[in-house]
Amino acid sequence: MLITCNFIQVKAILNYMAPFASLCMFLLLVLSFTTTTHAQSGLSTNFYDSRCPNFNTIVQSVIRDAIANDQRMGALLLRLHFHDCFVGGCDASILVDIQGGEKQSVHNVGSLQGFDVIDSIKQRVEATCPGVVSCSDIVALAAKESVVALGGPSWNLEFGRRDSTSTPSAGAADTNLPFGSDNVRNLVSLFSRKGFSVREIVALSGAHTLGQARCLRFRDRAYNERNILPAYAQFLQSICPRNGGDNNLGPLDVRSPNAFNNEYFVGLTNFEGLLHSDQVLFTGRGGQTDRAVRLYASNEGAFFNDFAAAMLKMSRLGVQTGNSGTIKSNCRALR
Repeated sequence: MLITCNFIQVKAILNYMAPFASLCMFLLLVLSFTTTTHAQSGLSTNFYDSRCPNFNTIVQSVIRDAIANDQRMGALLLRLHFHDCFVGGCDASILVDIQGGEKQSVHNVGSLQGFDVIDSIKQRVEATCPGVVSCSDIVALAAKESVVALGGPSWNLEFGRRDSTSTPSAGAADTNLPFGSDNVRNLVSLFSRKGFSVREIVALSGAHTLGQARCLRFRDRAYNERNILPAYAQFLQSICPRNGGDNNLGPLDVRSPNAFNNEYFVGLTNFEGLLHSDQVLFTGRGGQTDRAVRLYASNEGAFFNDFAAAMLKMSRLGVQTGNSGTIKSNCRALR
């Protein structure tokens, strides 16, 4: 069919379409800005697609074997990533063996583990793609694959981090990582300095669905706190005597210590938080953290979604890319 129209009709059509054209232009500008800012970060999900295509497969294989050998390893590698990113950025400085470095922080000495697994991944990657994959990307991917291997969510992790040629002091780690005795105000202050909201703090705390803590860290809660289920207090006292046994271990999530799920939050609603800093997230008085805990306890999907998003955000903290930093062949060396 041949369609004809006069000048007045054409003008009317153009005037009608003008707002939509402006909207389309706005959306294109927003999309362009978003794409540019991601590109400016120097990170991308396909960074190793051509540089080292077997990177993911290697990490997945090593992680599966490590967890099969020691169920605690997933939690240890997740903690390693957190302690790396929160002190100077996600730059693998946590791996460096140096006097007075991060490893000697009160948060890390004698408890931070997983270094041998990172070394194993690095050796296998170097054999396939020498000088290409950074230690910091290995730490980030090892944490993600540990969560996935234990039943948790995945996220679109970006790569391209480079390794730091310096390392923060033990004192810097002391002041940038949370204590098991922290209250909500301290936690919010610490995490908000890194750009995290209250809900993101609660979501990240869900990492405690995995792992253990030493008796030294929960003895006071087991014997002196009132916001604790009596039967749970008795359980903790059975593994943590008043005197001695400082290194005895208790599960952060007594309900399912070796599975990544939302049972940690269910436990909090029943006042079964192992550490003081766990239970302060839920008081039963209906505050902001209470509401997040109740949501995650009743909706595992919501927890998984928020945890994945918060982990992706954390993995971008203080990264070095491009010409900054280096690619180390030995993750424990300073340079």
